[in-house]
Amino acid sequence: MAILNRDGGTLRTMDLDAFCADAVAAFKRHGHTLDCRVVAGDAVEAQLRDAAGEEGVDAVLAGGGDGTISTAAGIAYETGMPLAVLPAGTMNLFARALQVPLDLDEALEALAAGELGVVDVATANGQLFVHQFGVGIHARLVRIREGMTYGSRLGKLLASLRAVAAAVVRPPVFEAELRTVKGTEKRRVSGIAVSNNPVGDGHIPHADRLDAGVLGVYVAAPVTSSELAALGTGILLGTWRSSPMISEKEVTSLTLHFPNRKKGAQAVIDGELVTLDASVELAIKPGALKVIKPRQLVVE
Repeated sequence: MAILNRDGGTLRTMDLDAFCADAVAAFKRHGHTLDCRVVAGDAVEAQLRDAAGEEGVDAVLAGGGDGTISTAAGIAYETGMPLAVLPAGTMNLFARALQVPLDLDEALEALAAGELGVVDVATANGQLFVHQFGVGIHARLVRIREGMTYGSRLGKLLASLRAVAAAVVRPPVFEAELRTVKGTEKRRVSGIAVSNNPVGDGHIPHADRLDAGVLGVYVAAPVTSSELAALGTGILLGTWRSSPMISEKEVTSLTLHFPNRKKGAQAVIDGELVTLDASVELAIKPGALKVIKPRQLVVE
């Protein structure tokens, strides 16, 4: 069963009736039957839940932006239904980690020819995430961007760049306690990011594998405007690890405590703003999500 968010990412500008026909044909070529449904953004979660519980459905394919995919992953995790990811968003970070081709036609073929597997996921106070939990710099960037108007993938990318420029003016600085089995570390920081598996090098931050069974924890020391600008460039180029402002560790669980949390403070989970709790318990869930792993296409 394919659930496509007609209001999400690149799908909003496509002929989705034609795309569904192509998807059905692709899965038929590989011996599968596909029911393709195009739904409005505000109905996606309900439709995903219905699909996950529908008799005769062996897997759910979710198409949309990172928010849609994160929602779909949460439902798949709860129900045990295998998930196939169609990358139709701006960054497509989970799809990249799964090595799904970013071209949608290629993605259909790779998923139709794929096989069942499992990957790790993570939770923040029980809420699942497949990519990252972030507080500080990342949350400010998303909050600024969400206040802008854009109507396309390019527009969202430009809005993100404008948000970086705005955030550079006055980088956040706050107190945080990082509690692990090794003890409590008190830090003054500008940002903390916790990823589902450690992120790789040489590209925008996403995991190169999803079966390491550990969280990646990345802490940015208090930064000046120029240091934040340099760090932002490093993130885009995949060279951020060389920054002296970043420290990292790998753990299976972590509690973040914010002793001076401001009223209305927010965090980011898979690109979506959420209320920041005073304490956040993070944990890795090894092999907890069933997915359709794409078959890597052979280039002639």
